[in-house]
Amino acid sequence: MMTALATVLDVQGDIVVVGCQQKSSCNHCSSKDSCGTGIVSKVLPGKVHHWAFHTDKKLTIGQMVEIGLPEKNLLQSAAIVYLVPLFFLLFGALFSEWLISPLMGIGEVTTIIIAGLSAWGGYFFAKHLSHRIEQNTEQQVSLVRVLGESISDTISVNAAG
Repeated sequence: MMTALATVLDVQGDIVVVGCQQKSSCNHCSSKDSCGTGIVSKVLPGKVHHWAFHTDKKLTIGQMVEIGLPEKNLLQSAAIVYLVPLFFLLFGALFSEWLISPLMGIGEVTTIIIAGLSAWGGYFFAKHLSHRIEQNTEQQVSLVRVLGESISDTISVNAAG
């Protein structure tokens, strides 16, 4: 099971909604200042993932918690996102090179265009498949431990006292 830190966003009875900032692996190497990817990751904010789950513990909005995520679903989703468009690209290129180009007598431009369109279709297919896996993952998220109160609550208590 993989763990992640999350912030409690909403509490409705025994259902808790948490948000977790997606972290990039950038900014951890020595060339982060000269790398184009590192510069872009500083400018664009990360995606926030939301999960809802049942718990018996009393939580308040703003608390930090550690949640557990199933590794199998995350690895499946990553494999789908990377491999499906690649397979579509290769299939489109081979299909065009072996069938369409010889029949029409057109050169490599047709193969490149069909391969690109196939990869684009593979991207949308992978997005659909990964969305289904993500919904399945939402049902398996669990609360590992409660880390503490929200920072804003601590500051307001210290300011008042």
